[in-house]
Amino acid sequence: MEKENKQVVKPYNKENSSKKEEVAEMFNNISEKYDYLNHLLSLGIDKIWRRKAIKILGKYHPKKILDVATGTGDFAIAALKLKPDSVIGVDISKGMIEKGKQKLCRRCIQDKVVLQIGDSENLEFKDDTFDGITVAFGVRNFENLEKGLGEMRRVLRPGGVAIILEFSKPKKFPVKQTFGFYSKYVIPKIGKRVSKDDAAYAYLPESVAAFPEGKDFLEILNKVGYKNTRSKMVSGGIATIYVGEK
Repeated sequence: MEKENKQVVKPYNKENSSKKEEVAEMFNNISEKYDYLNHLLSLGIDKIWRRKAIKILGKYHPKKILDVATGTGDFAIAALKLKPDSVIGVDISKGMIEKGKQKLCRRCIQDKVVLQIGDSENLEFKDDTFDGITVAFGVRNFENLEKGLGEMRRVLRPGGVAIILEFSKPKKFPVKQTFGFYSKYVIPKIGKRVSKDDAAYAYLPESVAAFPEGKDFLEILNKVGYKNTRSKMVSGGIATIYVGEK
């Protein structure tokens, strides 16, 4: 799709590495400080966004849930509120998965959530396996967006739902101006200082700017076969919750 491939944004912009390889490297590099920075830079609002997304997921009463690009497992853990039979989280970053497993052990819930290394664009699950799939701030990191979304749909059972939480670009004053300044100047500066990675938190606003949000993203969901697609902006459009059914 032309809109999807218009601009490829990579964390380190190396000539001989793919976006997928660089994203995995980036998250391995920042995994030690990821949770701290994530909640600090979002001012804790990311937890509210996840709760809103889980509330939507709850209307489908999912028993088997897959959290794609799970990171350290925050969305997978939040899904436990729905009392599912199983929750699995997959991520391409070994560092993030290890930090997530440590978090599960600290909370004594390692028997309720399974975290494993996995490629979001080549999911190692059978067709029609899950009732619900969640992704938080992960789809913009896919190397091939349509392929990743298609894989998610493949492993969804008929009637299942995908809930996608992703950053977007606010359109109205003063949120647009405030978030624009914050994401361009504050996030990269603090992120670099704390994570010691020069590129990781500069990549965040760049990847958000390049992402096909809103109607453009809904068109992609429709193209790969999702039904009843819709979206809900949160916090004035800083993020958007997308919903697609199989």
